[in-house]
Amino acid sequence: QVQLVESGGGSVQAGGSLRLSCVTSRVTYSSNCMGWFRQVLGKEREGVASIMRIGGTQSYADSVKDRFTISQDNAKNTVYLQMNSLKPEDTSMYYCAATVGAGVCGLGPNEYNYWGQGTQVTVSS
Repeated sequence: QVQLVESGGGSVQAGGSLRLSCVTSRVTYSSNCMGWFRQVLGKEREGVASIMRIGGTQSYADSVKDRFTISQDNAKNTVYLQMNSLKPEDTSMYYCAATVGAGVCGLGPNEYNYWGQGTQVTVSS
């Protein structure tokens, strides 16, 4: 069964930090790349960060560069998103995703095959 489960969302004040976690099933953890996305109701889903399973190469959206860090723990089948210096505009539903496409590890939602249910992040000013 393909499964990704996010956790760690919540409400924080601007300038605060949160760490999101995404636990993946063995099937999805054999994928090539993991990504974090976010979506506000009524807007398109936006790529935030991605990481290649082998080698750990990372990509970030300009809006989160130098504030967010994606990482992975292979032993725990888990991908993390450390979010620092949070801003009100970071408020969104955050989703974890996996892709099995060889050589694919970008920030486009259409590249990804499997998705979690999401975890809400709310940043107040």
